[in-house]
Amino acid sequence: MARAAAVTGPGSGRAEAVLSRLYLTVTRKLDGLLQGDYVGLLPGPGSEAGESTEYRPGDDVRRMDWPVTARTTVPHVRRSVADRELETWIAVDLSASLDFGTARCLKRDLAISAAAAMIHLTARGGNRVGAVIGTGDPVSGGAITRLPARTGRKEAHGLLRAIALTESRPGRSDLGALIDRLNRPPRRRGVAVVISDFMAPPAQWGRPLRKLAVRHDVLAVEVVDPRELELPDVGVLTVADPETGALHEVQTSDLRLRRRYAEAAAAGRAAIAHTVRGAGAAQLRLRTDSDWLLDMVRFVAGQRHARTRGVARPAPAPRPESEAR
Repeated sequence: MARAAAVTGPGSGRAEAVLSRLYLTVTRKLDGLLQGDYVGLLPGPGSEAGESTEYRPGDDVRRMDWPVTARTTVPHVRRSVADRELETWIAVDLSASLDFGTARCLKRDLAISAAAAMIHLTARGGNRVGAVIGTGDPVSGGAITRLPARTGRKEAHGLLRAIALTESRPGRSDLGALIDRLNRPPRRRGVAVVISDFMAPPAQWGRPLRKLAVRHDVLAVEVVDPRELELPDVGVLTVADPETGALHEVQTSDLRLRRRYAEAAAAGRAAIAHTVRGAGAAQLRLRTDSDWLLDMVRFVAGQRHARTRGVARPAPAPRPESEAR
């Protein structure tokens, strides 16, 4: 089972070793489990003409190959070869709420690990990858940092290092503004990935996500800890808000409280999924208590299978929490 590497702060001498080990793990496992040529998590159609295949329900009728259709009397569509010059931009939300985890790692570590996997999948084909990073409330010293898109393995490793060593700031970053930065300046069609716990209200980031999906293939990577979905029965529990530092005592022995908490959490996650799907984006949920690399491999393999068959399908819905555990 792949465990997200715990990346320490900017002043730690272990940071470089941890990052190198993380990148090596991602490289070995993804290259071993994903056979074939991948230009990213959501490879888009390119401009080079490929072979013709028989039409299937859901294929784009604008790609009908009329000469082959006339010769065979069977509808055919012309496939296209994936663009080798794919450009991927990653928005990484490093709000203080990601400095939380009760399972194998912090949500922050899982977010960085997911970024490492996506950087590897994009950069290994000679494509360009860049990032924007949100680090808390601007009033409390947070900011949005832009790292330009570049090609090359050395540049990709430097990009991951810059993301991992970015220090979180108090408060919550504006997820809507972070996503909107992927639209400025306007870029040619590519892939946009948003990594966050999506704890901000969907009304804040739903419209920027829809706007982003008009031009790009968008993937929303949702990072979740099991304690955000249900409370354990451990008596009186003191919890701290990582964004404000406020402390609260919760009586977890109260069955009705735990039930209301689980129902509210399920409703919140359903609202996130509804907003992401409504924007036309794909969704990948990664949990701190599961094998995140295996979940990512399943997602990429599913995307490739759907595109190979030429059937437009939505991304698979997140598994029920009982099955995920």
